[in-house]
Amino acid sequence: MEPVSGRRQWRRVGLRALLAGVRARLRGRDLALIAAGLTFYAGIAVVPLLLVALSLTSALTSPDGVRALGERLVALFPGNLGAPAAVRELVAAGVALDRWGVLLALLPMSLYGEGVRRALLRFSRREEAFTAWRGRLTALPLLLLTPVTLYPLLLAADVMAGLAEQGGTAATIGRIALGFYSVLAGLTIPLAWVFRVVGAQRIGWPALLVGSLFTAACLSGFLQGFVLFLALPLDLGAPFGGVDVVGGIVAIGLWLFALHVVLICGWLATQALDAVLAQPRPDVLSRAAG
Repeated sequence: MEPVSGRRQWRRVGLRALLAGVRARLRGRDLALIAAGLTFYAGIAVVPLLLVALSLTSALTSPDGVRALGERLVALFPGNLGAPAAVRELVAAGVALDRWGVLLALLPMSLYGEGVRRALLRFSRREEAFTAWRGRLTALPLLLLTPVTLYPLLLAADVMAGLAEQGGTAATIGRIALGFYSVLAGLTIPLAWVFRVVGAQRIGWPALLVGSLFTAACLSGFLQGFVLFLALPLDLGAPFGGVDVVGGIVAIGLWLFALHVVLICGWLATQALDAVLAQPRPDVLSRAAG
């Protein structure tokens, strides 16, 4: 029973060390302000990024196929806040984007890589020159992954739309589970690249895998919550004099802010986990000493 007890004790010690590591990395830093700054970069980059991803996906598959799958994706969004029309217009613009449009979109899109690197470096002692260009250039390779990530998500949306049409408890649970795990799978590799390359931190592979999966799961859950939020009968323009467009933009900004808080916390947890895993286990030391 001693080895089992020792493992349990190590897990408790490791969990406490993990939480302590996250708290230590947050000490003296304004998480909300850093996440808000990153949200600003995301507000500039998110639409160009989606447009380029749709354009590359349609070029590698077929424009008609992406349009058809985009319509199936539209069917998943509730219509009371205008989300279906916005998604439909985004898909149409992305499929119709030409090479010149892709080149023009690269500049605002690459700003997100700069924002991520600046934000994550705020939680380390690393100092470097040309942070903006390092962030932009290290994030650009993720473009090659966008068709590989987006097309399976569109196929999953097709299946989810079919489950929504089918109705029933089992179909609803299946639709939610498929949406959650498909987004989790699509985000894991990009997050691992962001944590290890864009974030300029040599994270060990075990911690990188666990941290990327954990953060991707949290982000996927928040995105599911955003779709649920869109279904609520809310008057988003009420706090802004009845101007619904302003209310919608503010709502999207708040959700992006929450997503980036989760992203940064996942990054800090991954760093702390890497530090915990680098520590020698007591049972290993005792056997080595014996």
